[in-house]
Amino acid sequence: MTLARDELVARVTANLAVVAQRIASSGRDPSEVTLIAVCKGFGPEAAAAAAAADVRDVGENYAAELVAHHDALAGAPLTWHFLGALQRNKLARLAPRVSVYESVASARDAALVAAHSAGARCYVQVDVSGLPGRAGCAPPDTAEIVAAARGEGLLVEGLMCVASPDPSVAPGEFAALRRSADALGLPGCSMGMSGDLEAACRAGATSVRLGTALFGARPSRPSAALA
Repeated sequence: MTLARDELVARVTANLAVVAQRIASSGRDPSEVTLIAVCKGFGPEAAAAAAAADVRDVGENYAAELVAHHDALAGAPLTWHFLGALQRNKLARLAPRVSVYESVASARDAALVAAHSAGARCYVQVDVSGLPGRAGCAPPDTAEIVAAARGEGLLVEGLMCVASPDPSVAPGEFAALRRSADALGLPGCSMGMSGDLEAACRAGATSVRLGTALFGARPSRPSAALA
C-alpha cells in the first residue's frame, strides 16, 4: 500500500468517526444506518480506501465509472449501488456489476432493469423536491412504480430521494418519503447526503449516501467526462 493510499484510508477512517457522531447527534444508533460511499469523481482509490476502512457499500452515479471502478477492485467485498439515470445502452455492462439499483423512477426503468438483471434489488426514486432537473417519479405515482417494479420481479427494498438544498424544507421532504415507504410496507429509505444526513436520519433514513463527508472536496470533473 502506498503512502498516498495509507493517507486516504486514514482520512476516511477519521471521517467515519465524525459521521458516526453526526448520526448519533440525530438520535440514531450509527449501526442502524448503512453508509454508501459515493465515489463520483474520486476514482477507484476512493472505493478501495472505503473498503479498507470497512465501508462495504459503494455508490456511483455514472455507468462508465462504476464499470471501471468495479473492475479495478475485482474481488473486493463491496456492494455496488448505481445511483444514476438508467440508460438502455448502459445496462448490459452494469448488470453483472451492480448489486442495487437506486434510481428506478418509472415502469420503463423497472422493465429495463428486469430485462438485464432478473430479480435485482432496487429502490424507487421519488422526486420529493419538485425542483427543475431533478430525477424521480412524482410522489403520487410512487405506489404505481413500486407495483410495476414488483410486477417485473424486482426486489423493491425501499424508496430513495434527493431532498431540496434548503435546510428548512428538506426535513419535511425526508419525513414524507419515510411515510410513503411505511405506507407501502417498504423498510428502506435511502436519503440524506453529506450536508443533510442528520435531518435524514431523524426522519428515518436506513442508508445515507456520502461523498465529501468521507473523502473531502471532490475534484473538478472534466467537461468531457464519461457518463
